[in-house]
Amino acid sequence: PCFPLSLCPSLCCQCGVPIPPNPANMCVGCLRAQVDITEGIPKQGTVHFCKQCERYLQPPGTWIQCALESRELLALCLKKIKASLSKVRLIDAGFIWTEPHSKRLKLKLTVQKEVINGAVLQQVFVVEYVVQSQMCEDCHRIEAKDFWKAVVQVRQKTVHKKTFYYLEQLILKHRLHQNTLRIKEIHDGLDFYYSSKQHAQKMVDFLQCTVPSRSKSSQRLISHDIHSNVYNYKSTFSVEIVPICKDNVVCLSPKLAQSLGNMSQICVCIRVTSTIHLIDPRTLQIAEIDGNTYWRHPFSSLFHPKQLEEFIIMDINRVHEKKKGAGAGARSNKHTLAEAWVRKTSELDTDHQYFCCTHLGHILNPGDLVLGFDLANCNLNDEFANKMNPQHIPDVVLIKKSYDRSKRQRRRNWKLKELERDREATDTDDERQYQDFLEDLEEDETIRKNVNIYRNADIPVESDTDDDGAPRISLAEMLEDLHISQDATGGEGAEMLT
Repeated sequence: PCFPLSLCPSLCCQCGVPIPPNPANMCVGCLRAQVDITEGIPKQGTVHFCKQCERYLQPPGTWIQCALESRELLALCLKKIKASLSKVRLIDAGFIWTEPHSKRLKLKLTVQKEVINGAVLQQVFVVEYVVQSQMCEDCHRIEAKDFWKAVVQVRQKTVHKKTFYYLEQLILKHRLHQNTLRIKEIHDGLDFYYSSKQHAQKMVDFLQCTVPSRSKSSQRLISHDIHSNVYNYKSTFSVEIVPICKDNVVCLSPKLAQSLGNMSQICVCIRVTSTIHLIDPRTLQIAEIDGNTYWRHPFSSLFHPKQLEEFIIMDINRVHEKKKGAGAGARSNKHTLAEAWVRKTSELDTDHQYFCCTHLGHILNPGDLVLGFDLANCNLNDEFANKMNPQHIPDVVLIKKSYDRSKRQRRRNWKLKELERDREATDTDDERQYQDFLEDLEEDETIRKNVNIYRNADIPVESDTDDDGAPRISLAEMLEDLHISQDATGGEGAEMLT
């Protein structure tokens, strides 16, 4: 019988084995022996990896983050042999599993190519990459510690560091410290060093949105390549935070006090966030002043924190209704207006008492101890206070209720994290200021919402039977401090395998 030529068996021209007809007239084995379509494609290569930041080098100078056996790492490896693959058709590519510590990456590639007389040959082969360690430029700068291209100088011309402690917690919460090369603490502020101007500008923008401040920048030429027209600058950003802290007594200018709803010029700063929160202790009127308003109408604190004096409440009467003045602004709902007679604890042997209005009527009772400032027996060296009518200046301004500090510190079952920075010699005054900040967190729920508070497992939880009324932070507001072992196959992580 007659068969079509396409179905007639033919013999391989090399070995004589019967094969289906094909353009090369050769069997697959002989065809592969005669032609190697992977010739010219490198079977070995090198990939550079930075141990510090765990990034891979993508030539010529880009470092990218890739997980093992990810699409990004596969694309990085294929780019290294892209020129050699131009003569063949890539059908499939994938990883062959290797031990993570072997420093080897294996790729299984499938390619096709037209060979003799138009026959298409498909071949599978393996390309092995050796992972070599190389430190990237950013990590070089971090290790050098003195090599920087931009610095952010944060300053606050005040004695107390409450605002800096609050700012430190915000930086930790939002992880703004990850790109810093170095953090240096000086007398009146912090210096943040960066490897790029963009990271420094990001920090400046964050500070301006977080605390009332103003900034200015400058740059200095370091080097200039006349052939490539490349300039190398070092940039400096100066950020000045308003010199007002929580619990400061301030005296506003008459124009500013009028614009805030005709509130009294003598006010108390109850909080500093992105704005300055003020309260009038005589009317409970509140106001917020942002950085731009402050620099247009600057004012300063009347007292140093060390000038706080201890008073004892002799009698107190809460004022439930207070007539609003013309054009008065909003009033605080979290405070209670009260009229109190107080006496200094240092003058208990005398009959001298002081009358004052206070915004702490919701927490004060007769016999309580309270901290405040004595305006009747001091010399106010302030531009606006000296021009005020003496009848409008209160004798005493009460700031906060006084508790047993040692007892509060002993039962404090929570802690905060701190920035790693180069410190100057700390003294007892810094420790006292830090304790003041911790007490402020316990007393002010609004500030606590912006701070990560961690459970301190070293201090047991006490019962509330011996509670003296001091504010405390509940366990629901605390986070568990997470510790991650550095190595899952050794050291601390060895216990995971047993």
